[in-house]
Amino acid sequence: MKKFLALILAAMLMLTLVACGDTGAETDEGGNNEVAVDNEGDGADGEDQADVTDVAVMSYADYVAAPLDSAVTVETYVQAKQSWWENKATIYTQNEEGAYFIYELPCTEEEYALLTPGTKIRVSGFKSEWSGEVEITDATYEIIDGNFIAEATDVTALLGTDELANYQNQFVSFKGMTVEASTDAEGNQAAFLYRDNGSGQDGDDLYFNVSYNGQTYVFTVESYLCDNTTDVYNAVKNLAIGDKIDMEGFLYWYNGANPHITSVTAAN
Repeated sequence: MKKFLALILAAMLMLTLVACGDTGAETDEGGNNEVAVDNEGDGADGEDQADVTDVAVMSYADYVAAPLDSAVTVETYVQAKQSWWENKATIYTQNEEGAYFIYELPCTEEEYALLTPGTKIRVSGFKSEWSGEVEITDATYEIIDGNFIAEATDVTALLGTDELANYQNQFVSFKGMTVEASTDAEGNQAAFLYRDNGSGQDGDDLYFNVSYNGQTYVFTVESYLCDNTTDVYNAVKNLAIGDKIDMEGFLYWYNGANPHITSVTAAN
């Protein structure tokens, strides 16, 4: 009789274990249940990825109208490369309609070498903003047929106006600007500063003040884009207060217009 009861109890125990074990969840080493992750597009991450790949190629007007943090896809052309590290590239791009700043685009160093000026790429990512700078982040890309190098658009007359923002990230020019004094944190004046407060050294970003129609603006030589071996870096180091200059560069934005200058010459 005891043997019979033991067999019945063992059978009941086996049925209980089977029923309890079929929960549809995984268990970690500590015995805690973990919800199974859905990577098929139903969860947040999967949904975002699906949104990116499903977005049709946009015109620049559609891109401008798209809300921040939305998925975007554009076709554009490399104009300059700011930097590459940890398999991420930051590049200035532009097409015939407008410009796109691509921030930390995943690519290998070998792939980065292929992104030469003029190269056409299709980029899918998310429209983002940082301190006023609108950019594409968390993106993927592919190289496609085409080649285009933008000519600089003269935006000198738009300085100080709201309309200037319409040219954000484009390759632009400024004509007939006057170099004004820059003042460091200790009150010393110079034609340029290493870093925005003069606390840097050769190889850091250069900041310098220029004026037009009585208004003064801060321009930058971004050292990742143009380091201290480039012509523009050394041209700014040789400026004198009062010089009249023409400039070209990319209309980056940082709490307002913050042009990243790539060329400085004496004004005609």
